[in-house]
Amino acid sequence: MRATETEGVELAYYRLKGVAYSWFEMWKNSREKGSPPARWCELTDAFIDHFLPAETKAACAAEFESLKKGSMSVWEDHMRFAHLSKYAIYMLPTMEARVRRFM
Repeated sequence: MRATETEGVELAYYRLKGVAYSWFEMWKNSREKGSPPARWCELTDAFIDHFLPAETKAACAAEFESLKKGSMSVWEDHMRFAHLSKYAIYMLPTMEARVRRFM
């Protein structure tokens, strides 16, 4: 694991307030004793699952399914793909499927 992922989780921990801070404490305490430090992707996935409404997740998945290149630069296209793909992981079971879909 890269150190920056662990540091990102720790930084997020200190920046959270109110309900998000309480949720993080419960999430952190629910992890098994002795488990490795949390990775950034674990934290963000759990956070999104808990706080993002199901309707928003469904809308993002639908947007991903209809995503087209259009007039975006390759970088903009990649960023949009990366952002929306987490809502449609059922379409990307492998890295090969992910690459094929992006192409």
